Amino acid sequence: MNLIDIAKLTAAKRVEVIGDCIMIQGDCLEVMPQIGKVDAVVTDPPYGIFKKSSGDGKMFGKDTIYSHDTKAAGWDQKPNAGVFDMITTMPRWVIWGGNYLCDMIGPSAGTFIWYKRTGGNSYADAEIAWTNATGTSRLFDHQWCGAFKDSERGLRAVHPTQKPVALMKWCLGFLPDAKTILDPFMGSGTTGVACVKTGRKFIGIELDPDYFDIACKRVREAYAQPDFFVAPRAAPEKQETFI
Repeated sequence: MNLIDIAKLTAAKRVEVIGDCIMIQGDCLEVMPQIGKVDAVVTDPPYGIFKKSSGDGKMFGKDTIYSHDTKAAGWDQKPNAGVFDMITTMPRWVIWGGNYLCDMIGPSAGTFIWYKRTGGNSYADAEIAWTNATGTSRLFDHQWCGAFKDSERGLRAVHPTQKPVALMKWCLGFLPDAKTILDPFMGSGTTGVACVKTGRKFIGIELDPDYFDIACKRVREAYAQPDFFVAPRAAPEKQETFI
């Protein structure tokens, strides 16, 4: 499919076009009807399980993403069920946190399981996605626990629930015919980065203006550092902004 007509995005607060990526700041419940059908949705929505910590979020006295982001109680709210009604009409979809959202999505024969190898601590050993891309369970073994991780070593997280780019690239591997991917809960843009790295077109929606800016920055950087195994595409000479 072709990318969308920007003029139709009247519900968007802001739109940035970066290469083959359309980045939309706005409420996905309002924006998605103006986009229409896409080939696939790959997303990690808020689960609505935020618990305020008694600590300050710092580690060894140093700031972390948890000490910087003081808005989690606001954005980690379960989405409106209408969003999932729209997502599940798409040909293919992958919804991380499906186990927390099954009251709105319903049961799923297909699941993706990300085994994070977090060790003996209070963090979850795995995360689960509901998907119609497969009719069974598939496992992705990839450590992701603070400084101990199998990818992106030395890079500090920019979102409290940030997923590895490697995980989203793995998800896209189950969607070989999907040329345009939508992420209605874009967050820091990891799905968009994975799309750039695998030569897909991407549409991302994010309500929070700060995370929207971070996502745009990461997508620009992804174009500047192409994947060795994907035919290189020149970084966009200019970025178009629509208000």
